[in-house]
Amino acid sequence: MNAIQRLGLGLAALGRPAYINVGRANDLPHDRSVEAMREATWNVLDAAYTAGIRWVDAARSYGRAEEFLGGWLAERAPEDVTVSSKWGYTYVGDWKTDAPVHEVKEHVLERYRVQYEETRGFLDGYLSVYQVHSLTEDSPLFRDVRLQEALAEAAAEGVRVGFSTSGPRQRDTIRRALELQVDGQRLFSAVQSTWNVLEPSAEYALRDAHDEGLLVLLKEVLANGRLAVRPPGAVRAIASRKGVQPDALALAAALSRVWADTVLIGAVSTAQLASNLAATEVVLDGDEREILSGLGVPPERYWAERSALPWT
Repeated sequence: MNAIQRLGLGLAALGRPAYINVGRANDLPHDRSVEAMREATWNVLDAAYTAGIRWVDAARSYGRAEEFLGGWLAERAPEDVTVSSKWGYTYVGDWKTDAPVHEVKEHVLERYRVQYEETRGFLDGYLSVYQVHSLTEDSPLFRDVRLQEALAEAAAEGVRVGFSTSGPRQRDTIRRALELQVDGQRLFSAVQSTWNVLEPSAEYALRDAHDEGLLVLLKEVLANGRLAVRPPGAVRAIASRKGVQPDALALAAALSRVWADTVLIGAVSTAQLASNLAATEVVLDGDEREILSGLGVPPERYWAERSALPWT
């Protein structure tokens, strides 16, 4: 599989007017209206598809991302696009950039049933992977047998059931989730986790998950834009030698992980997408990989800094 086939487009920053990505504001429509954001989403989807990207990732909490994507799928009718989405957070931002709360998390059976039907309404016929959004070790899902059984029903119907992770204990969450079984069968067959050169702590757990047959997706590989806008000096220096921008270098580092099946990019404009796609032409040598591997910071620090990012 070539590099472009391993890329997927994530819609977290396109489906709603506010998000925590750094370097996003100037590339989005000025008024952030529903119509303008829909047009921006379709433009990026068209460009990504033309470039060869065939995976798109959304979530119930990404504002109108599923609605935008569903409309694009209905209009373009592609036969070779894989769609993943997530449940567990509800968007409550009321399409305001300054909303006091933008999303609310709830890992309970009722929320799953409601959101699964909503997702199918927008994406049915294309939905291939449905994930628990931001699973953590303390999620009630680990104790809720009825919820686990409901997820297993979706798996039996042909939807790959997965989970995404966030927070400083991603690797522990991954290992615990791998142990979940329903009727003697492993519940999850996909995992989506944050991995980037600043936060690589889940790497060994993700590699093990891949070796055990799970589909592995990487998210936030640009650290919510920080690696593009204010990267460490080493990232900037290596990118300059390669003739690419720091965002492409950071994405190339993710693509160098052979255990990563799909690397998600969060471009909000065709210009950002074009810069991101330069990663597919970057080959890192051993010394460069070693330098990048030394940039990781303690997970607690990374996630504290991420939590402090403003919604804009």
